[in-house]
Amino acid sequence: MKQILSYLAVFCTVLLMACQGANTSSEEPRKQHKERRHKQYHQPDRDNRENAGNDAENGAMRGPESGPAGSDLIDRHPDRLIYTKHARCRMQCRHIDEAEVKEILAEGRINYRKSEPAGRPDPKYALEGTTRDGQDVRIIFAPSKRGMVVITVIDLETEWSCDCK
Repeated sequence: MKQILSYLAVFCTVLLMACQGANTSSEEPRKQHKERRHKQYHQPDRDNRENAGNDAENGAMRGPESGPAGSDLIDRHPDRLIYTKHARCRMQCRHIDEAEVKEILAEGRINYRKSEPAGRPDPKYALEGTTRDGQDVRIIFAPSKRGMVVITVIDLETEWSCDCK
C-alpha cells in the first residue's frame, strides 16, 4: 500500500509539473506573437522612409482593390470622418489638414503590411500617398458604423517634434 501511494505521489507530481510547463510554454508563444504584432504595427516609419518611393518594397500595392476606383475594402467617400484626439494632434504637428486626409482617403494606396483588415472591433487600413504640398504620408483609417475613423497621420519623410500622447 505504501509503495502504491509513493508511485501515485510521484505520478501526480510529474503530471502537475507537465501541466505547469504546458501552460508556460503555451503562454510564451502567445506573448511573443502579441509582441511581434505590436512591433509590426508600430514599427518606426524611418525604416521605410528610404524606400518610400518604391511601392513594391514598402508594401503599398496598386491593384483592383487598392486603387481609388472600385475599392470594396474601404469606403473612400464616407458620409462622416471622425478624427481621434491622437490624429488631430499628429495632424497639427505634421502640418497635415483635413483636405489632405480626404485626398489620401480618396486616392491613396493601401499598404497591406501596415493594415489590419481582420482587426477587431474595427479593421484598420493604412493608406499612403503624396499630399498636394508634397508630403509622403501614411494615414490609418478604421471604418466603423459611426463613420470613417482617422486613427493617426504619419509623415514618412520628416521626423516632426511632437508632444502627442
